[in-house]
Amino acid sequence: LTAENCPAKVVYISTSGVYGDCGGEVVTEETPINPQTARAQRRVSAEEQLREQADKLGFDLVILRVTGIYGPGRLPVARIIQGQPVLSPGEGGYTNRIHALDLVRICLAAMDRGENGDIFNVSDGQQSTMTDYFNAVADFSDLPRPKQISLAQAEKEMNPLMLSYLKESRQMDNRKLLEKLEVVLRYPTLEAGLQACREDS
Repeated sequence: LTAENCPAKVVYISTSGVYGDCGGEVVTEETPINPQTARAQRRVSAEEQLREQADKLGFDLVILRVTGIYGPGRLPVARIIQGQPVLSPGEGGYTNRIHALDLVRICLAAMDRGENGDIFNVSDGQQSTMTDYFNAVADFSDLPRPKQISLAQAEKEMNPLMLSYLKESRQMDNRKLLEKLEVVLRYPTLEAGLQACREDS
């Protein structure tokens, strides 16, 4: 890109993983980043490179730090059928998610109303655990709920990628998203989002 042919605005979809493990604390856009996995470190690098290019070339940059995306075709049904376990209640931390269709609308709102340098946490605001999520998807899909195991067992049985998600706990605050971008979420709860998956199937 050059200053002559670069876009007026770029909306970059980053990840909430850049915050790392926050011990279940509430995370706002002012929370210091602390990436603890290779994928999160790559996203931080991408954010920094885009900021450098925005300053150099003069385009506006808006960053969306997105939580787990779910929706039609994006449910962990295969994992449940395969019998992959989840953590016992009390063993896992908080996770956050956003319905795919709400994410699309948020991207459009960010392109329209986001200002240069804005960062938005993208989440439906409903706090739950990965165990809650897998159980809800199993119930929705008329499948047996996954086996529950301790964190110590998970260290031995779970694949490293899933385990890395489970070891990070944070509650994403989405107030800036709702207020500045004026987004009204269609699916502010997992129950509503799963019902939409049924209607779209």
